[in-house]
Amino acid sequence: MAGSCPGDEGVEAILVEQYPRLVRLAYLTLPPSLGRHRRVVAAHATVQGVLPVRPVRSEAPPPGGGGTESAGYRWVRYRVLRGALRGRRRVRALLPRVMGLRLFPSAGGAEELALDQALSSVAGPARAALALGVLEGLSDEAAGALLAECGVGDPAAALRTAARLRESGGGRVESLLRAAEFDPCVVQTRPTDLLRRRNRIRAGAVAGLCALLVAGVAAGTPAGGRDAVRTDAKARPVSVHAWARAVDPARLVRSDGESWADTSRVDFSVWPARGGRKDDRELLRRALDAWSSPGAGVRVSVTADTVRTPPALPPRLLYAGDTDGAAVVLLHEGGRVVRYAEPLTGRGAAALDFARADDADVTTAASVVVSRTAGGTRLLLAPWVARAAVRDLLVPRQGARALAVAADGVTAAVPGPVPAGGSCTAWPALELRSSDRIVEDHAFLVTDLGDLVPAHLTYTPPPGAGAPARQPRESTSGPALAAWARGACLLAGLRGAGVRAVNQWTFAEQPLPDGGGRAAWLCTRADTWSGPGRVLVRFQPPGRPQADPGTVVARARSTAACSRFGQHVLAGVRWRSPAGKEYLLAAGSRAVTGIWASGAAVATARGTTLAAALPEDARGAVRLTARLVTGGTLAPLGGPVGGADG
Repeated sequence: MAGSCPGDEGVEAILVEQYPRLVRLAYLTLPPSLGRHRRVVAAHATVQGVLPVRPVRSEAPPPGGGGTESAGYRWVRYRVLRGALRGRRRVRALLPRVMGLRLFPSAGGAEELALDQALSSVAGPARAALALGVLEGLSDEAAGALLAECGVGDPAAALRTAARLRESGGGRVESLLRAAEFDPCVVQTRPTDLLRRRNRIRAGAVAGLCALLVAGVAAGTPAGGRDAVRTDAKARPVSVHAWARAVDPARLVRSDGESWADTSRVDFSVWPARGGRKDDRELLRRALDAWSSPGAGVRVSVTADTVRTPPALPPRLLYAGDTDGAAVVLLHEGGRVVRYAEPLTGRGAAALDFARADDADVTTAASVVVSRTAGGTRLLLAPWVARAAVRDLLVPRQGARALAVAADGVTAAVPGPVPAGGSCTAWPALELRSSDRIVEDHAFLVTDLGDLVPAHLTYTPPPGAGAPARQPRESTSGPALAAWARGACLLAGLRGAGVRAVNQWTFAEQPLPDGGGRAAWLCTRADTWSGPGRVLVRFQPPGRPQADPGTVVARARSTAACSRFGQHVLAGVRWRSPAGKEYLLAAGSRAVTGIWASGAAVATARGTTLAAALPEDARGAVRLTARLVTGGTLAPLGGPVGGADG
């Protein structure tokens, strides 16, 4: 077997850190003939089956190198891939027991289904080659060497088949493979055959009763009792020892101060430990003890969809220091950031805050809240942030003001957003600029929405004539700031919701009748750390005050709308022109080729917009439908268009 074994603790750390990535690789490689349920469970079992590690001789580094992954990760990936390629031969031995439930990933669209069918028609090595090239970023040479090491007889044929699959996908294969359809870590559940289960339970009850009687007799013998106690005594210290390691301050992970500048992974995993009390063993111990077992004197807050379990492995220390009258410790473990704070006076309760931070990147891992007081919010900035400034989103033409940052990375106090229920007169956002050691001239905006990790603000401009679909970009341009000036106050509704990023998308622009000017249609999408998003669709006529968000015409939760997996949008509104006439207005995104209305008003229009005068007696609902360039149809977000709007 190739590879230098990293040992049980090293493998465990890699599995915790890279678990979703490895399980997806196993799922794509395993044979689809298993069925989705068995394939999901087999993927998890294949990855978990890497532990325990059997002692092996140290040999050459595993194949599949040349990237930025550690030798330990390459060894684990090799073991996972080898296990998945064995497929059906190991499934029966590896599958964990899942009783009474069927598991399967979320259903995708037509493109995901077509790719799944294409993957089902090729052999496991070809699926593995595709995953290694697309998801793992390996070259053909590295992927071929890894496949050969895993026992594939003809890696070249597998690579050729994978290349044909990529070509047939037309550049969409990577985004499709990263979709929920191929993610065995995000699954839906359904019960098994309930009637058959009831019959099995009845039949098994008698057998179970007999087994209990036999077990009772066996338990009465002295030898059986001693064996049971001895086995339990051996097992318990293992879990206690693992827990003790995770909460030992001496074992906290500390990154080198410059490692962030020499890696392709720019996130919390490369933050160095900072702060004047980073070596205060007693403070760190109190923070870890509170995390593992918060007592009555600790106030705990948890961001939506964040687990508050004790650490499984020693966390990474990000910061420990005194700020605004409190001793603060910031820790990162797996996909969570945890903040512990205790008053310096010794009077009052300590606080423990949990927030999700999985798959953070250069923008979403750029800052963490250290303290919140009446005077504002202080943040700890990432080591790759070269400059920081504050701007008021409601005043787009006003330049950003430089923000003072201490040597340990903690900012001066930043004014907080409008209090809940208060008047929205200002909305501060941080404008951060990355160091040119990792990226050239990259500035971006984040704002405090009440969680530990500020939300990243992006902007998607309106479609250009004949231009390809536009992607979200940073909100630092003039048009982006103007769009956010009108939408910033809507951010108040996202407080404490675990929001990772918010995008403003101007999906259509429409000339208004009767000289009404030019209106914009926007979709504001908030993506959460847990995955589901929520959207607001707005109609924004001209002539409104700078901070006026316009009319909200549709809302939706847990939707893919206005994302790269939901790029088609249709919405409508009633509008009264400057001449006093009432119109039905509708607009769709760039793939809309026509819109028609029925119900209280009947109208049709080619293109992405519709404007139709409404009869005076048209007070009922109007149903909208759009035709897409693909030939399909699209219904509006929010349903039929109802009451009037001025």
